[in-house]
Amino acid sequence: MTCFSRFLSVAFSARLWAISGLGLWLTACQSGSDKPAATSAAPTQPTTTSQLTDSPDTWYRQYRTLLPGTTDSITLHLQNFGSTSEEFLSGRIGGFYAAAEGRPVSLTGENYAASPDSLLLHESSLPLSVEGDEGLVWRLKRVGPQLVGTRDGQAVRLRLVQHPEGVAFISRIFADSVPARPSQPTDTLFGRLRLHALVPTNGPAKQALQQHLLRGLRGDTLDTHPVPELSSLWQQQRSAFARDYQEEVGPLLNAAEADTSSNYRPLATLAYAAETSTQVLWNQGNLLSIGYFNYSYSGGAHGNYGTTVCSYDTRTGRPLRYQDIFRPGSEAGIEKLLGQYARPVLGLKPGQPLSEALFDNTLPATHNVYLTSGGAVFVYSPYEVASFAQGEISVFVPLSALKPWLQTGLPILGGGEVVRK
Repeated sequence: MTCFSRFLSVAFSARLWAISGLGLWLTACQSGSDKPAATSAAPTQPTTTSQLTDSPDTWYRQYRTLLPGTTDSITLHLQNFGSTSEEFLSGRIGGFYAAAEGRPVSLTGENYAASPDSLLLHESSLPLSVEGDEGLVWRLKRVGPQLVGTRDGQAVRLRLVQHPEGVAFISRIFADSVPARPSQPTDTLFGRLRLHALVPTNGPAKQALQQHLLRGLRGDTLDTHPVPELSSLWQQQRSAFARDYQEEVGPLLNAAEADTSSNYRPLATLAYAAETSTQVLWNQGNLLSIGYFNYSYSGGAHGNYGTTVCSYDTRTGRPLRYQDIFRPGSEAGIEKLLGQYARPVLGLKPGQPLSEALFDNTLPATHNVYLTSGGAVFVYSPYEVASFAQGEISVFVPLSALKPWLQTGLPILGGGEVVRK
């Protein structure tokens, strides 16, 4: 099964690849036809969640529906990641619902360009080896608080959940363009930076969750470091990006301008980009799982991306990392399970060597793992265990198989806890 971040990231980086492959004349940098986007303003005073609202065109919502041909309802979690001035960053929708055994089924898509109230989503739960098949298609249109349309050609109606299960969020977005040479106001080459964040708004551990999600956005590996307000974090990231971009690209532009031996300049490869987004991967009972998607383009054929994941006990806000989920000495047993459950994901038959899809004939127990109510999902970034073309690989293993290696007291099994007998 592929996850939302894989689909989103590959599509995103593919578009940047296409852009970076274009050659630009140096004079195009002097045309003045493009201007940097406005910087998102940071409030001068700390902002409480009661004062925050969703940024324009961004939201996290839950919908209830019956899938065609079934009798059990599902909760569909959807996010709109918002629009920016960049075509390749606009209109993105992502989400999931729970299938059998707590396995998340991902949905990815976008708003119809001609009809902002309509959504086109692809249900991505196919093996990686299936090329050109985008999975089941959802075609939906907003009708009041509902989404009405079809799934795989069959009628479906989704009712908005007014009081979301689990954790409710406010969705915030910051975006800006940074000039490579601030001293040259006629330049039209900019680096692009974007930050999407989710702010928890309910629950007994709301403040603790807010702090941990900010740490996740910053990439902290420790839970003790203090974190700033979200707006201050954005300003820190923007300042760091601007400094690095201008120190690296500014001199390259100066050198290209001074080189009169050729009129051809591949300047699009200097249009660096960086993005961090927060994605809800699971949100049920006392369990919340979040993905921190990071993308970076700094020249070359394509950018690099990956999703760092983490689960949280919403009763306390405590992060649940590998050592909190699994007992010591579990790696060998989990590695055997991963080899079994990865084969369908990779399009391999039982007993077929993993090396036919991966670099090696084993799949290590990555510590980049998150929980669902019925299992665990192990996430591997591009190049980590397979080629870039394989994208980001996610492997779901059910609790029934993992139980011998699980720590006790985890907020799973539909909000209950694992109890070892």
